Amino acid sequence: MVHTNKSTIQPDHARKTYLIAFDETKTGVKGLIDSGITEVPRIFRLPSPENLTSHQPQLTPQLTLPTIDLQGINEDPIRRKEVIGQVKEALESWGFFQMVNHGININVLKKMLKGVMDFHEQDTEVKKQWYTRDVSGKTRVIYNSNFDLYGAPVTNWRDSFYCTMTPNPPEPHELPQPCRDILLEYSDQVMKLGVCLFELMSEALGLDANHLFDMGCADGLAVLGHYYPSCPQPELTIGTPNHTNNDFITILLQDHIGGLKIFYQNQWTDVPPIPGALVINAGDFLQLITNDKFVSSQHKVVANKVGPRVSVASFFTTGPVQTMKVYEPIPELLSKDNPAKYRGVTMKEYADYFREKGLDGTSALHHYKI
Repeated sequence: MVHTNKSTIQPDHARKTYLIAFDETKTGVKGLIDSGITEVPRIFRLPSPENLTSHQPQLTPQLTLPTIDLQGINEDPIRRKEVIGQVKEALESWGFFQMVNHGININVLKKMLKGVMDFHEQDTEVKKQWYTRDVSGKTRVIYNSNFDLYGAPVTNWRDSFYCTMTPNPPEPHELPQPCRDILLEYSDQVMKLGVCLFELMSEALGLDANHLFDMGCADGLAVLGHYYPSCPQPELTIGTPNHTNNDFITILLQDHIGGLKIFYQNQWTDVPPIPGALVINAGDFLQLITNDKFVSSQHKVVANKVGPRVSVASFFTTGPVQTMKVYEPIPELLSKDNPAKYRGVTMKEYADYFREKGLDGTSALHHYKI
């Protein structure tokens, strides 16, 4: 039986009132910190303190996420084969890996992190104009605090902006000035890197190098700029609760502060920041089309007294964009002994279900199992 601290759980009507009041400020968690709060407001408090366990002694050895070096993969066939093997092993076990020598200049990475920081720290009245919960696609940039604010069991210590860069790239004037130029440059380079990764993953599956690209895995790219303010009581709340991503792959750029954890072999493992590295993880759609060969792993971000922390998550997904393309397990990976485990689904249907469900600690994939 799970015991909860009843003092931190509010009746639905009281919680809803607080959520509306918080949402209507349009200043997010950063606005709370700017106002000088010294305690975590009740809507952010977990039913049972999350991070206390992280201060307990580690009972099992700390595992280390694989780091894959892409140096030379286009010049040396032997090197390429070696990297394909590493990608295969990482995605079949962890569903994650860190990546170095990926081709994106470190100055571009630094500018992108600065662009996210500058967006969230710009003049409040200017920033408010981007605040919305309209996911119809009419708005090119969606800035808010907690996309699932009214549906999730607990409010996260995080503000974010979301921008669909592909298909139908935005015009420069449609993007926020503090991160306009770098957002266009960074997303262009991330797209090229994503295409390269889909080639490596296709070959890791024993398929033609263009297979995943031809399926449409790179048809859409959304960039999310996350801002995690410093937290006065980090053990009482969470930056992002445990969840899986609703895309094919995510390319994550994190700053030097850290806080990302992956659930692997029944324990939470830290993903320490490596200067210049990017973190890659498989999303639910990659697990679905590979029929569970590659895994979409649970991960979370803890709150921290040190901050603000910023990160940039690039999602390969068409998300809320309406397309008729249905994704299902790849026929070449199926057999009599390995039949399809999932029914076909469009990205929009999946994205809508994911958003409605919110980050509740369960995988949306279960909903599509045969």
